[in-house]
Amino acid sequence: MSQTDWKSEWKPLLIISLVFLGTFYLPLGIPRFDNALMESLHLAKWYAQEHVLTCLIPAFFIAGAIAVFVSQASVMKYFGAKAKKVLAYGVASVSGSILAVCSCTVLPLFAGIYRMGAGLGPATAFLYSGPAINILAIILTARVLGLELGIARALGAIIFSIVVGLIMHFIFHREEVEKANAQMAMPEPEVTRPLWQNALYFASMIGILIFTNWGKPEDPSGFWNLIYSSKWFITGSFALALALILVAWFGLKWWKVAMAFVPSIMLGLAFPLEPVIAFAAGVIGLSILTSTDKGELGDWFSSTWGFAKQILPLLFFGVLIAGILLGRPGHEGLIPSEWVSSAVGGNSILSNLFASVAGAFMYFATLTEVPILQGLIGNGMGQGPALALLLAGPALSLPNMLVIRSVMGTKKTIVFVSLVILLSTITGLIYGAFF
Repeated sequence: MSQTDWKSEWKPLLIISLVFLGTFYLPLGIPRFDNALMESLHLAKWYAQEHVLTCLIPAFFIAGAIAVFVSQASVMKYFGAKAKKVLAYGVASVSGSILAVCSCTVLPLFAGIYRMGAGLGPATAFLYSGPAINILAIILTARVLGLELGIARALGAIIFSIVVGLIMHFIFHREEVEKANAQMAMPEPEVTRPLWQNALYFASMIGILIFTNWGKPEDPSGFWNLIYSSKWFITGSFALALALILVAWFGLKWWKVAMAFVPSIMLGLAFPLEPVIAFAAGVIGLSILTSTDKGELGDWFSSTWGFAKQILPLLFFGVLIAGILLGRPGHEGLIPSEWVSSAVGGNSILSNLFASVAGAFMYFATLTEVPILQGLIGNGMGQGPALALLLAGPALSLPNMLVIRSVMGTKKTIVFVSLVILLSTITGLIYGAFF
């Protein structure tokens, strides 16, 4: 074999060797390692049950719709490199208060607007704000962990999203200028339907995403609980609105829509205590309906499927690794929980930095960060590190980082993650000095 051939083959050889050595010396039989493996599988199972069907799949359909039905001109008007900064960052920074998504569910939406021409600054501001500025999570933080921490989290998250976006824009300014110049040369696309119709179309899907994932509040008698108890009825109403929109404005035959969605209704009546079954049937019906269409709805499904193929494998791999290292809430992985508790006491630079890094790599489902922090504060966690974790944790996770890298590259991902960790650490230090 020639020297040139060896140069092209040493990387596969190295990978095979490392996999072999890792398998050969796999520490099976050691209780902590065996438990960490089980925790990773438990976490992956929980993630599949609680997030893929009701969170990610609606987000994939929304992202696919952005790619097909939202013109590049519209995205660039509000989020493009030449868009007015006040408008672009203002919209991006408060988006999370509407969407109430987690760090993984926001990824298809981020990928959709970024590939449609959104500027790096507004896109990363949206990427951070989506899971960070969750109105329900902020209210829960204020009620459980204290009003001061809740207010600090809300203000910090809004300011962070803008600051991170502006810094990303400044660091990669040359690329943004090139993108803006290229966008100026693009022709104005033809509009197939008025803005208000597209707005209602997206509103129906966003309504499904929000209310399907509406969490149960602590107060069983309040207004939020009334919404929770009616969430599947509200979700069904938005699904019916989507079906009517597909018939009225997208040219689908009503009998095709009926064939796709009637089984979902029947399953909902047959299994009222398991509404997820009906939801799954609706997803399957919509998938069949769109995938067999030869027009723009077929393009919608193709785009949705493209996002799913890219993002889902990376997410599951990241969830498995996160489970091995850190386990589930209340359960341990390879890293002992007492290490975490002892490392985040006080208000030192190291304790705030550790809280930011740990929060960035852990996976937090929406609202789960509050009870986790409640337990850590009870074990001696300082107020500064608590805020640092709240600002870094919900917006980032190891699965989230893997997908971000596939969308905007390694360099931009490293800068984005580093900025979130650094700003969370500094904010935690300042907050801990006063509280």
